[in-house]
Amino acid sequence: MEPIRVMSETVKYQEGAVVSSTIVNKNNGTVTMFAFDEGQGLSEHTSPYDALAYILDGGVEIKIAGEPHKLNAGETLLMPANKPHALKALTKFKMLLIMIKS
Repeated sequence: MEPIRVMSETVKYQEGAVVSSTIVNKNNGTVTMFAFDEGQGLSEHTSPYDALAYILDGGVEIKIAGEPHKLNAGETLLMPANKPHALKALTKFKMLLIMIKS
């Protein structure tokens, strides 16, 4: 596997879409890059694993168990396992999502 030098360039913005690319897919966790167009999001869902969201560009609102958290580039938020969460792009934004499965 070739090293990734500019993480934010692994996915490109697409109008009206959410784009993702899995960078690492192992039994004990995954690393996935996302690019959200403004206004796009993920509806409320749960995961059996903790996930760490690192915002690379733009702004997002992440709700965890109904509590809103506004994040901008350079900020990080832990989404605990089994807690409902949802995301909505306040602007175009890119996120690195690290999911820990063990």
